[in-house]
Amino acid sequence: QVQLVESGGGLVQPGGSLRLSCAASGNIFRIYDMDWYRQAPGKQREFVAGIGKGGLTRYLDSVKGRFTISRDNAKNTVYLQMNSLKPEDTAVYSCKAEIVTTILDNYWGQGTQVTVSS
Repeated sequence: QVQLVESGGGLVQPGGSLRLSCAASGNIFRIYDMDWYRQAPGKQREFVAGIGKGGLTRYLDSVKGRFTISRDNAKNTVYLQMNSLKPEDTAVYSCKAEIVTTILDNYWGQGTQVTVSS
């Protein structure tokens, strides 16, 4: 069984920063892509950032230059450093990972709330 646990969300003023973490645990053989998604109230979930096992990254256009995704393969953990936060970044942020146990499957964390407000 695999678990993904996010942490680091909270309330921050516009222009502030937060760092999200997502740690995977359980019967893990290998982890491929690790991604962050977000869902704002009344909106569809959207892809925010992703990182491959080798470190190749990709970002939603609206967060490029403000957000940085990274991972620590030894700790099975992915991070999202969020700078220059805007009110429109307010959402529940969730991580997703492609994990091989006995088979390859996608796993999701429970989500962490990020609120950007003065």
